Amino acid sequence: MEKERETLQAWKERVGQELDRVMAFWLEHSHDREHGGFFTCLGRDGRVYDDLKYVWLQGRQVWMYCRLYRKLERFHRPELLDAAKAGGEFLLRHARVAPPEKKCAFVLTRDGRPVKVQRSIFSECFYTMAMNELWRVTAEARYQSEAVDMMDQIVHWVREDPSGLGRPQLPGAVASESMAVPMMLLCLVEQLGEEDEELAGRYAQLGHWCARRILQHVQRDGQAVLENVSEDGEELSGCLGRHQNPGHALEAGWFLLRHSSRSGDAKLRAHVIDTFLLLPFRSGWDADHGGLFYFQDADGLCPTQLEWAMKLWWPHSEAMIAFLMGYSESGDPALLRLFYQVAEYTFRQFRDPEYGEWFGYLNREGKVALTIKGGPFKGEWEIRQGFRGSERSAAPGPPNPPSCLCAGCFHVPRCLAMCEEMLSALLSRLA
Repeated sequence: MEKERETLQAWKERVGQELDRVMAFWLEHSHDREHGGFFTCLGRDGRVYDDLKYVWLQGRQVWMYCRLYRKLERFHRPELLDAAKAGGEFLLRHARVAPPEKKCAFVLTRDGRPVKVQRSIFSECFYTMAMNELWRVTAEARYQSEAVDMMDQIVHWVREDPSGLGRPQLPGAVASESMAVPMMLLCLVEQLGEEDEELAGRYAQLGHWCARRILQHVQRDGQAVLENVSEDGEELSGCLGRHQNPGHALEAGWFLLRHSSRSGDAKLRAHVIDTFLLLPFRSGWDADHGGLFYFQDADGLCPTQLEWAMKLWWPHSEAMIAFLMGYSESGDPALLRLFYQVAEYTFRQFRDPEYGEWFGYLNREGKVALTIKGGPFKGEWEIRQGFRGSERSAAPGPPNPPSCLCAGCFHVPRCLAMCEEMLSALLSRLA
């Protein structure tokens, strides 16, 4: 027991120190003090190499600053709150393409003019998260009004009528559902319902619907988690149907663990640990070089994405959260060992000891492939995440762009902050 406590304490200190280093990087290099919002295309040393602003990343950084300000005492600092408010006001002024319509841009110029729109819900989702967190730290009702209004619009697009997203319904397009959509909605249900009984009740059934839709992605008699399934929860043919992303399945796993905890559903918790944590890890961990493969093919065929064997920062961040949460919820020591395994690899390979923050893109052997700390693109798998089957045919932009998320102030600090909180709670239990 004492050895376990010492190991947990050492990791708590290590994670907390790394969170401080990561946030120092963004606080020093990313603030646009002229126009508001954040620079997110940053080189290894923090220099801005492109001043376009991605609404996903603007919303995420506002959310992250507010969350840290609210949850961790050492981040309860005026500079975080002021920057979050400036970012939120930038979004309020510029994110919507044609107010009062709700559709948000994907890319803006530095001063807020729209450059590109995605035919999906994700810009609006991160806008909603940002506004809700701003309300929580400022108590200004206008932010919460924005969050709830946008949430209702997102639910309308997903469950009733997607025409406002601007996608043509093409006759040859496969009617499919990506796991990203119910995952994102479940995240919003938790976000808006936190310590808010009225909204928690309002969105309770939506949360159960989201969980059921995510669980439909467990296919092949429980032996595979697939990124895309048919609208009625059946496996699809071809590369689209066989596509797997181990890191995304692990992220879905901890979303579902939180849902099972709120619902008091121990049976669901056990199922999620088996299928969304252990299964993707067993198939996705590279036995030769360590780390999680980015993409896989469920039949063991060669994935079609050029970067399938790369090791990216965000799947490892999500795996750290998932295994530590799984252990916290179940007490299974095997999950704690997996947390240590992933965390050791992640800290050894991704963190930049010279300039701070983490490298995002490693080759299969674990060597740095890209030195940027923030990237200017989202890639095919994420740009094209949608529902009702038309996104793959209708997505704008060049064919087959790199399948990588753009980095920003989100996955790494969210992982570190959540792990620090969970490690603190575990240590309190052992005290």
